[in-house]
Formats: sequence, structure tokens, C-alpha cells
Amino acid sequence: MPRPLGELEDAVMTRVWQWNRPVTVREVLEDLQQERSIAYTTVMTVMDNLHQKGWVRREVEGRAYRYTAVSTRAAYAAALMNEGWAQSDNPAAALVAFFGMMSQDQREALNDAIRIVQRDNPLPAPAAAPTPAAPEERTEGAGGTEGAEGTEGAEGTEGAGGTEGTGAQER
Repeated sequence: MPRPLGELEDAVMTRVWQWNRPVTVREVLEDLQQERSIAYTTVMTVMDNLHQKGWVRREVEGRAYRYTAVSTRAAYAAALMNEGWAQSDNPAAALVAFFGMMSQDQREALNDAIRIVQRDNPLPAPAAAPTPAAPEERTEGAGGTEGAEGTEGAEGTEGAGGTEGTGAQER
């Protein structure tokens, strides 16, 4: 898991993430120089270190490299939170303490995130749902070869299109 970025690494990565395009050392340098006095070689070394650590990838363009972020700031923050949580000997207590530190806006963002995750990744149905009688009912209702062929055709149609292609869920 990642260790936190240093101050200068964070300043460089902030620009790479915000600009969301391949950047050169010169571009980052010029922007950083608006805030502090810094040498080209310092920025070049930091960006090379970020490349070596896997935070950015780079491609040669002429005599310079163009650097691109490997992941997003959100993914970085999530990895740091996960690392902190994994360090706890009582994960539930760590989460309770973390939630207790949140502002109302952060709690609302958390609730929104939970709704999105639950919508996109619903929990599986309880294990007790199917019973041994269910396959027998299907066999009895099939009524021989003709019913079996009809079932196969229905399954093939559902697998090929399902309700997603009909737009029924969008209405």
C-alpha cells in the first residue's frame, strides 16, 4: 500500500491530477515557481522518483518526457484510508472513530457513496432462498421435450438481451 506523498511530491502530483493530461517537467516547474523558488533539476528529480514509485508513467517526446498519472487522487486517498484502517487491531472501532471525526458534509458524501456502491454492487440474496423443491417444479412444468426446448429458447433470449436492452429499467 502507498505511503503518503511528501510535500513536494504532493505538489507535483496535484498538478498532474488537476491538469489530467501528459505534462512536462517544464510545465510543472513554471507552475510551482508561482508559489516558491525551485530549480528545474529538483522538479525533474521528484518526477523521476514518482515514476520509479509507480505514481506516473512517462513517454519520450523529443528531448523531454511527458508524465501522466497512473491513478486518480481519489484512488490515492482511498488507498491511504484503507491502509490506515488495515493497521487497526479493531477495524469496527476504527471506522466508528473515523466517522465520528467527519463533518456533516463528509457524512452526506459517505451516504451518497454507500448508495452508489449498493446500487452498482448489490449484495447477493440470502443463501436460504432456493429449496430442493424448486428444480422439481421446473421439471414438472416443462412437460417433456417441447417444454424443454421452449425453456432453452427463453433462456437464450434472456441471456442475449435481458431487460437491459429493452430500456425497461430506464423508464
